[in-house]
Amino acid sequence: MVEAIGVRKSFGLLEVLKGINLTIHRGEVVCLLGPSGSGKSTFLRCVNHLERMSAGRIAVEGKLIGYHERNGRLHEMNSRELASQRRDIGMVFQRFNLFAHQDVLTNITQAPMLIRGETRETAVARARDLLRLVELEGREGAYPLQLSGGQQQRVAIARALAMRPKLMLFDEPTSALDPELVGEVLAVMRKLASEGMTMLVVTHELAFAREVADRVIFMDQGVVVEEGPAREVIDTPKHERTKAFLRRMH
Repeated sequence: MVEAIGVRKSFGLLEVLKGINLTIHRGEVVCLLGPSGSGKSTFLRCVNHLERMSAGRIAVEGKLIGYHERNGRLHEMNSRELASQRRDIGMVFQRFNLFAHQDVLTNITQAPMLIRGETRETAVARARDLLRLVELEGREGAYPLQLSGGQQQRVAIARALAMRPKLMLFDEPTSALDPELVGEVLAVMRKLASEGMTMLVVTHELAFAREVADRVIFMDQGVVVEEGPAREVIDTPKHERTKAFLRRMH
């Protein structure tokens, strides 16, 4: 589903990603762990070209993301082509990024109608199904500010799913939430994982990663330090940097 080869990213003189190689298979749940500043979120944003790579390439389902290749050179796509690619990649951010002036139903139905050309009837029916999935039935008419943080994040997940993505990216989806609201968002993510959604998740929730992820990738200072089956990496890490990080997290 996802193949990253030699991905580098610099902000000025600071190299944040130093040659990331990564493969994610269809239906796999992969969690990225690591200290702040290790490049996890930057890599995630490169997967749907919210950040331009400085070098390397990322393909989703065999198609280069953000670029056309001509005569061995990469040429950046125009915004229309990029938007078309992003239809298949859902993204959930730390901050919910809902449209505050629109109710829940409009937040969820707008993109499928505008970008996928769905009829209002189809989009609304799908939105209601998704609200059931995220356990927010009956909240169609609520505005974001009338909802708790956990409820807003669940609406954001429903909004991403409304585009029928093949891949879901989660960038620390629980880090802005009060502790008692974290569980309700993770429960929705567990449900998605059990239904076979391909997911790449940046998270600090070790118990979630251990239980739900097929693989865990530990990053530090812009490189992949250790990767493997989730329980193996979390319970018996091999690398000293991974061990030190996990000791601090427990």
